[in-house]
Amino acid sequence: MTTSNTGTGAVEPAVSEELARLRDSIDNIDAAVVHMLAERFKCTQQVGHLKARHRLPPADPAREARQIARLRALAESAKLDPAFAEKFLNFIVAEVIHHHERIAESNGGGAGAAPASD
Repeated sequence: MTTSNTGTGAVEPAVSEELARLRDSIDNIDAAVVHMLAERFKCTQQVGHLKARHRLPPADPAREARQIARLRALAESAKLDPAFAEKFLNFIVAEVIHHHERIAESNGGGAGAAPASD
């Protein structure tokens, strides 16, 4: 692929087509990520309800550490920055814990030890 910006804002048709193709792929991937996250949160909501019924805590730092190590290894093998993967998982786990806390509050709280980041 060659550069196409002539300084006038004109883009070669082949470059525009390639850009559109790549952006379509990105849009499809984004849609898949959103749907997969929705499925993940459906499962973690069920975990939250189970924990609340059994008065288990919303967080499990040991499980979270195992998940981070696992995700970092997956990221490395996929040629993705492991630090980015860890930040992403931490963001998701924080949201899951928040959901579990809300579920526990609506069920009268809880205490004990169980996985949070399932």
